[in-house]
Amino acid sequence: MNKIKSLLLIAAVIASATPLLAQQKRVSPHETISAVIDGSRVTVVYGRPYSKDPKSGEVRKIWGGLVPYGKVWRTGADEATTLTTQKPIVIGETTIPAGAYTLFTLPQEDGSAKLIFNKQLGQWGTQYDEKQDLVRIDLKKEALEKPADQLVLAVSKNPAGGGVLKISWESTQYSAAFTVQK
Repeated sequence: MNKIKSLLLIAAVIASATPLLAQQKRVSPHETISAVIDGSRVTVVYGRPYSKDPKSGEVRKIWGGLVPYGKVWRTGADEATTLTTQKPIVIGETTIPAGAYTLFTLPQEDGSAKLIFNKQLGQWGTQYDEKQDLVRIDLKKEALEKPADQLVLAVSKNPAGGGVLKISWESTQYSAAFTVQK
């Protein structure tokens, strides 16, 4: 009987430690950003990897290196990046219903990139199911005045109205304007 109790105790300790072990595998800090745009809160939760390799400290090439061209990228580190909106938003020519979505990015060698809104939630960042895509939006590319050592996502008010979602890293910023559907 004591052997069974000991086995159950060991199993309970392992089961309770498993989530902690998973969290320790994170190398990048995580952040939640949020803004109210025209009465709708838009929130993004993502991992913020660095340009420097966490093991060697060497600077990595981001676009076309760590983030390969022509392949879907999780737009962050660790768990997939999520965007939640309280009200429908219109981005590109597509209405994104209120709710939560996973964001992926598809950069191309010519410098263009697409932002993917995917309906699947809760996956580890490298798990991607194209059948779950809601829409792919063309992103606007700009050079940053000062390089960003760490990935930065931002949601802010657009001076022209509505909001802007920005993805900045290395020497590049990608952005997409959106409006809130009334």
